Amino acid sequence: MFDEIMEKFEGSPSQQAVIRLLLERGFSVNDEGRVVSGSIEIPNTQIAREIGVDRRVIDSTTDAILDDDDLRPIFQNISAIPSLLSLAPVLDLAALTVEVGDADEPGIVAQITTLLADEGISIRQTVSEDPEFTDEPKLYIVTDDPIPGDLLNEISALPFVRRISLA
Repeated sequence: MFDEIMEKFEGSPSQQAVIRLLLERGFSVNDEGRVVSGSIEIPNTQIAREIGVDRRVIDSTTDAILDDDDLRPIFQNISAIPSLLSLAPVLDLAALTVEVGDADEPGIVAQITTLLADEGISIRQTVSEDPEFTDEPKLYIVTDDPIPGDLLNEISALPFVRRISLA
């Protein structure tokens, strides 16, 4: 799906940057063509500054979204979820990032969370980036307790795991 969305803007790298930001941040587009998070409007100048484009690019991108019958329902219904990932160190939680070879392979989340549960490690949050919307999706797991080294080695050894890191 991500590739199909980006193809609609293939002639404009600036518009693609807007699309990428909307998807990454979970920002939606309201009926008036304004970028919003819930009901809070995000100024076009702020978005433009963040991604290094002219503010008019934001308007042209949101206009294109609203004019497209495939894109409109996606971008009018997307939403963000709060993440504990960056808060983990502040809250004394552990955060594991897992990069995989093929994110479409079934059972990735189940296998890793089962290993954690078998060790008695409580999971506070699991966020899996959608392979349809992200080029290199990652799995983020925030736990109450640190993950022991032997378990990290076991997770690393799973055939679908490309790399793990701790935050």
